[in-house]
Amino acid sequence: MHVDFHYFGTYAMARAAGLRPEICQIIATSAQFVDDNDGNGTTVDFEDGGRFVTSPTAHPMVHIDNTVLGDDQRRVWLPFHFLPGGEGDGISERLVCRKDSAIAQQMVNHCLSLIRKPFGLHLVGIAAHVYADTFSHYGFSGVSSRWNKVDGESLTLLNDERDPVSEDRFLGKYGFTTYLDNWRQSLVDSVKSGVAEIGTGALGHGGALKYPDYPYLEWEFSYEHDGWDQPESSRDNSGTYLEACEKLHAVFIRIGQDNPDFTSGPYREFADIREAVTRILKTRETDKEKRSLLWMKAAEEGDLFASGEAMRPYPGLGWKSELDTLQNRTDSRDAFEMPAFRFLQAAATYRVYVLRSLLPEHGLIVD
Repeated sequence: MHVDFHYFGTYAMARAAGLRPEICQIIATSAQFVDDNDGNGTTVDFEDGGRFVTSPTAHPMVHIDNTVLGDDQRRVWLPFHFLPGGEGDGISERLVCRKDSAIAQQMVNHCLSLIRKPFGLHLVGIAAHVYADTFSHYGFSGVSSRWNKVDGESLTLLNDERDPVSEDRFLGKYGFTTYLDNWRQSLVDSVKSGVAEIGTGALGHGGALKYPDYPYLEWEFSYEHDGWDQPESSRDNSGTYLEACEKLHAVFIRIGQDNPDFTSGPYREFADIREAVTRILKTRETDKEKRSLLWMKAAEEGDLFASGEAMRPYPGLGWKSELDTLQNRTDSRDAFEMPAFRFLQAAATYRVYVLRSLLPEHGLIVD
């Protein structure tokens, strides 16, 4: 999933549920910032002796740390992008992400219980990102594993003749895109899938390229692993993304019911916006910025909210720059006023809960 869903789709579901615009913006920004907080981690020192260490919640797919089954896979990709479903026998199978799993639902409930903390809305945004990812990343795990390997020759686009990943960053990095585009599509996908698995260390859905992240795409594939009996070899992304929207909308309805002061005006039932959301998700557009415009246009035309209104812009770049201004400040308490710091508080709280409490409760010790 990209910014069109994690920010604009999340914002739309929260606002349709009746939450105030400023609250929708915090939740949706936090949801997208999970992907944008992709640095290596830095230490911020204050003149008064205060200090905190930033921790990434994502890495670019070609980042060298992704290829090693160590801290970055277990502390970044696994909890924030491929939440384990806990189903199956061996640990490798139980680490596979599952759509709308019981673990994911328990995670959401826990994060909602902390919503009144100073970082509570940021935590809800992180939970929204992770929960939504279970509807696109299911069938793959956040660690290097043979269970993630895809038969490249089986990759088939069913409703798009174009190759939406011909300019993938990792393919450009390895210098393959120039001549691959002259090959037959099935062979192109086969070779790209193999390059992706090597470049990412068989992490996540690298072998399936970026196909899970395009909301309109219908596609097919097969796993390489003989023991991996997965029926979901045919994917309709718009259908599963629609499921994610309905589930997120229900979560935000709960927030409004439990916290009336977070609401502004009436909410809309999901049935009332289903047609508009379906239209957005099914639009065949590879450009995520243009897909974002679809959400904005629908909002302004009154197709999503109780009344037509503009969606607030994504301020994530400002959040990033905030952290740079903190270095060497005199008073460490300045950090409390910055959304980026609250996001980092929420991310740290979330990471510890998932890795040290939630997953062990389901028999998974990974960190």
